[in-house]
Amino acid sequence: MNVTLAVKQYVTRMIEDSGPGMKVLLMDKDTTSIVSMVYTQSEILQKEVYLLERIDSQNRDNMKHLKAICYLRPTKENVESLIQELRRPKYSVYFIYFSNVISKSEIKALAEADEQEVVAEIQEFYGDFIAVNPHLFSLNLQGVARGRSWDPTMLSRSTQGLTSVLLALKKCPVIRYQLSSDMAKRLAESVKLIITKEYELFDFRKTEVPPLLLILDRSDDAITPLLNQWTYQAMVHELLGLNNNRIDLSRVPGISKDLREVVLSADNDDFYANNLYLNFGEIGTNIKNLMEDFQKKKPKGQQRLESISDMKAFVDSYPQFKKMSGAVSKHVTVVGELSRLVAERQLMEVSEVEQELACQNDHSSAQQVRRLLRLPGVCELDAVRLVMLYALRYERHSNSVLPAMMEELAKRGVSEKYRKMVHSVVEYGGKRVRGSDLVTATDAVAITKQFLKGLKGVENVYTQHQPLLQDTLDQLVKGKLRDALFPYLGASSLRDRPQDVLVFVVGGATYEEALCVYNLNRSVPGVRIVLGGTAVHSTKSFLEEVTMTTGNISDRAGEGRNLSRR
Repeated sequence: MNVTLAVKQYVTRMIEDSGPGMKVLLMDKDTTSIVSMVYTQSEILQKEVYLLERIDSQNRDNMKHLKAICYLRPTKENVESLIQELRRPKYSVYFIYFSNVISKSEIKALAEADEQEVVAEIQEFYGDFIAVNPHLFSLNLQGVARGRSWDPTMLSRSTQGLTSVLLALKKCPVIRYQLSSDMAKRLAESVKLIITKEYELFDFRKTEVPPLLLILDRSDDAITPLLNQWTYQAMVHELLGLNNNRIDLSRVPGISKDLREVVLSADNDDFYANNLYLNFGEIGTNIKNLMEDFQKKKPKGQQRLESISDMKAFVDSYPQFKKMSGAVSKHVTVVGELSRLVAERQLMEVSEVEQELACQNDHSSAQQVRRLLRLPGVCELDAVRLVMLYALRYERHSNSVLPAMMEELAKRGVSEKYRKMVHSVVEYGGKRVRGSDLVTATDAVAITKQFLKGLKGVENVYTQHQPLLQDTLDQLVKGKLRDALFPYLGASSLRDRPQDVLVFVVGGATYEEALCVYNLNRSVPGVRIVLGGTAVHSTKSFLEEVTMTTGNISDRAGEGRNLSRR
């Protein structure tokens, strides 16, 4: 149940199956992102792939000395581009891999276009998703809904992406969905239809306990994506923006040219891999330790190079030294910029009030929100975020001061666009539409657990909040998730506790939820959980999703199937 490994194995297979010799990797916009998440350019260069090109590029040269590996989504546009490519081939031979199921009629069209017989192979390799972490994937989709219904093109793409994950992981699941969400049910039915239609593809070795696919809706927990998150990966995404493992640091004051864009990949960066899920305080300590370790290993100058053997030892160790030097510079810069933004935006004070709003049943926190709204250092986004959390939390409170908070936002010059979003968030994820209660203990067991948690205290005031997904998965792995709220699709059901679980969030997942899954995988023996979503949200991207959904903005590795013989 490792989505990163699944995609990486697919790409490795493509390259190895094409045999020795110089190669070009021909991709589209989507597969370029998919490959970049699991392979660096230097890694792929070592496998004799000397050129990376886009299928839609109009300026590619004829290079008959290169073999072409084509990795494309099976869209009409890509198939048409490939037909034109085969009619006038620029490379000596073509190994064609589609990231999802392709129709027989399209294969026929490609065969007819291959008049020069340059196609060696056509296969389906089901890597049609972005592998973010081993247990987290995304479809990088924004604005999947119109009101409470699917955008038809987004439903189709989500179905393709989700079935691709199932095929890559070799899972034919029993399906459950969130009853309160029509979109969750529609996606469940759409995935089931593909499994039934392509039953031969899903004919995997049966396990004693079938895998489970659970489909949820983001609107059931609109609080989690509004909170500042304090683990390394989550903070980078929230404050700097993490786009396919890349961070744009070009606006950082005094940034050097070679650090204007950096890559953070757990596969190729030990410090990042070891600190992904640690909180900001721990990261500060670890970055200090990294620098001290670097100083110890750093060559001490000419005094160490007095003999040939000294020089040889230095040359032998230099690549590793250079790599370490780059890692130190990168993380010192990233952590330094995070620290600057935390201080500039007064995020520790803001986040403490956010956590009180999300976790405590105390309306006096309204006064703390109003106090922060008057501080000039609190930025527009954070001010609106606080009011949104208050609006969701105390939506129907008899002493609600939401109108007064909205006036405060207007007085401090918050744009009308952001002020409208407050009402949009309530429309999107308020009590009227939620299938569960986010903040109130509704039974004796829950009240007792909440009381005991209060006695024990919390490890960090900034990480008190637990996403709704945490409770949902706790119930699921204990076999106690209620069928009345999360029914099975069709006649199939599980008698035993699930072991392999794939959770998909319509409307997007978050890194805080990914942390819950990571911790559950480590703490519950025999259970393997993978989380996915139409996107992985920061607050900004979540608010874009909300506005597109509610209408406030008018704009808007398993084995593959071999389809040919050499």
